[in-house]
Amino acid sequence: MAPSREPAPGTPEDAETQHVASRLHAFNRFELKYLVPVEQAAEIRDELSERMDRDLNSPAGGYGVWSLYYDSPQLRFYWEKIEGLKFRRKLRIRHYGALDGVSDESPVCVEIKQRVNRVTQKRRITLPYATARQLCDAREMVEHSPGERGFVHEVLDLVVRLNLRPTAITGYQREALVGRGSDTGLRVTFDRRIRGRDRDFDFALATPENRFTIPPHMAVMEVKVNERTPYWITDLAARRNLDLVRVSKYVQSIEAFGLAPRSVFHVDEADCPPPPTPLDTQPPAHEAPVKAGAQ
Repeated sequence: MAPSREPAPGTPEDAETQHVASRLHAFNRFELKYLVPVEQAAEIRDELSERMDRDLNSPAGGYGVWSLYYDSPQLRFYWEKIEGLKFRRKLRIRHYGALDGVSDESPVCVEIKQRVNRVTQKRRITLPYATARQLCDAREMVEHSPGERGFVHEVLDLVVRLNLRPTAITGYQREALVGRGSDTGLRVTFDRRIRGRDRDFDFALATPENRFTIPPHMAVMEVKVNERTPYWITDLAARRNLDLVRVSKYVQSIEAFGLAPRSVFHVDEADCPPPPTPLDTQPPAHEAPVKAGAQ
């Protein structure tokens, strides 16, 4: 077990480490989700760009987001979401960017995402990939600063007490916009190509076998605010006939891979069929169409 980087109180070393910035990041926000066709998502993104800025970390075309979710053998976190508990949590390791070249030293976030009534709270710490797996998989204490102690101990308590284990990986391409001026607390993301797997839980795996968990012609649009949704966002949603949906990428993966029965919130391709294909692009009768979700 790796020793904690916490010297005895009162020592000169202790005084020095108090000035070390914690890697712990925490924030609260409200989230509104919409399921929209990718073509409409692009139109909405362009319209929003007139009043919002592209996130500096979001290049043209977006960036990859990959999450390894942990749950108990009885899928405790899944059922808390389905039952709509006012307080519920999820534990995950998250990697931003392409998976090519992921190594033990690659930075990832160990994150606890929790819901308290209608407020979403996230707390996370950035660690090397190998260290994150040491904490969450090997269930061993890892080096941390004094300011990170509470969070690291909470993660370790969760994985040991609830017998958490890797359960599903989700991945998607994200484009992000941030508000400007009086809307600085506003963030809107567009997630497409939402896929995942229920095995091979290693970001560094060379040839993982993923499949779409939400139809590939659909995107998830999320509006995230610290307090109140701007009126012009509400107007845009009404004008474009956007309906709020309860969709969780983790829940979708659990149900798509048959780890639990499909709930009333499950997104099925039959519920959102793709737009009709023009006659001149229809495949010849003797050619079988490509299976949706295969990759």
